[in-house]
Amino acid sequence: MPPATVGVYVHVPFCERVCPYCDFAVVGVRELAVEVERRYVDALLRELERRRPAFAARELASLYLGGGTPSLCRPESIDRIVRAARAAFPARRPVEITLEVNPSTLERERLPAFRDAGVNRLSLGVQSFDDATLKRLGRAHRADEARRTLRAARAAGFEALSCDLIFAAPGQRLAQLEADVDELLAFAPEHVSAYELGVEPGTPFATAAARGQLACAGEDEALAMWDAIESRLEAADYVHYELSAYARPGFEAVHNQRYWRRRPVLGLGVGAVSTDPPGSGEAPFGVRRSNLRSLAAYLARIESAESPEAEPAEVLSPETARAEAMFLSLRTRSGVDAAEFAREFGRPPRGFYRDEIATLVAQGLLVEDDTGDLRLNRRGRRLSDTVFAHFVAPCD
Repeated sequence: MPPATVGVYVHVPFCERVCPYCDFAVVGVRELAVEVERRYVDALLRELERRRPAFAARELASLYLGGGTPSLCRPESIDRIVRAARAAFPARRPVEITLEVNPSTLERERLPAFRDAGVNRLSLGVQSFDDATLKRLGRAHRADEARRTLRAARAAGFEALSCDLIFAAPGQRLAQLEADVDELLAFAPEHVSAYELGVEPGTPFATAAARGQLACAGEDEALAMWDAIESRLEAADYVHYELSAYARPGFEAVHNQRYWRRRPVLGLGVGAVSTDPPGSGEAPFGVRRSNLRSLAAYLARIESAESPEAEPAEVLSPETARAEAMFLSLRTRSGVDAAEFAREFGRPPRGFYRDEIATLVAQGLLVEDDTGDLRLNRRGRRLSDTVFAHFVAPCD
């Protein structure tokens, strides 16, 4: 029987520039001061020690350093975090260790030292190779910096690169998106995440949209961009294994799959979210915890030996767990395994969602096979929000 595992997510909130579409817990810093960096890493390691008992006897499967821009930290800080996570959850198998990197001269120069610190996978925020698109997105880098960073990553010995692309950006046209994908393919990253731009409440983009000052792609053009990404990447032998994720075989993101499969994740840092392992008694489906989004408040709590949680922990109810099992699994290529669902919840999906499944199958959005397994078809993937809404409301 394989060992019980844990994924660790570390949120580093510092960014050189806060993008106008971003609603993450981030702090803009022109330059990350060494004393601020050291204080924050100290707090992360204190939180790790505080939280590790909840994940006792589990082996580290993945460590993901995200943000924000964690590569603004010095390699010495990344090394401290990697060593602490490995010591807390000793692993006998290889561990995927991902670092998010934005294209810049400073971060590019640090790549060899990041690799020496144990990072074996980079997630690079390319977003676009079109300078006008990057400018409209409020990104701090320009396309040539992304090109140089991709080449530098290979020169530093990284064999697992993931690149982010944004589509349906303000002013972006289909031809520009197709050029982005084609240029990205020339660099042959092992993994690609393609996200449609979302306008999140409370962001500068939301304010601009409310004033009629944000001209994003229309629904038809956004769908055409989705089609272009999917067709080009699949033709290049990438597997579309999750709604927004493509990978060469064997390079699917270990850490991200923990979320879609509802596996335990320990989240550390400002705004981080954890899912504690299922337990007996009052929490058979696990417990979700969310940290404070304020850097000052998070540091004050940790340094006072208090919990940095923003609110009382959420004990996942059977209804919530079932709903999440449905829509998170449906995000993936493999879909919902009816037998596995029945082992966890006592009945297969139709035992809880008979009418919803029948409706979605009749609408041509969902495919059900002879064993009761469920997956989205091509049309369902494009209308996934409509599908997921059927499972969010509590059911009897």
